[in-house]
Amino acid sequence: MRRKQRRYNDPAEFSGAHPDERDPAPLGAAVDRLVSDSGWSTDVSVHTVLGRWAQIVGPDVALHCKPVSYADGVVAVTADSTAWATQLTLLAATVVARLNTELGDGTVVRIQVSGPGGPNWKRGRRSVRDGRGPRDTYG
Repeated sequence: MRRKQRRYNDPAEFSGAHPDERDPAPLGAAVDRLVSDSGWSTDVSVHTVLGRWAQIVGPDVALHCKPVSYADGVVAVTADSTAWATQLTLLAATVVARLNTELGDGTVVRIQVSGPGGPNWKRGRRSVRDGRGPRDTYG
């Protein structure tokens, strides 16, 4: 049985000894090109800096306050108690200035701090299938 040999007539099919766009690229370069082509460079740099949150705000504050999201110049932060939410609210101007030092002026406009949520009455002994349940007397 004879194998059919593939013939390459078009010289454009050969890559040759010189690099061209078909050659394998390092993963870092491919990701950098994807980020720049998609316009994600600001978001990526902000999330990189937020990954170093403990270095920016200090270990004590970072233990109780976590950045949740970034959108339109606003960093949303959740605190595990109202006392830490108040503390971070008082430090917000300093943290915004520090973030803008790392990222460039105007990248972060403000920090939106939220404390812990209230009780959830959807599960447990006091949940009511129809109606508001124990919350109906709260006004």
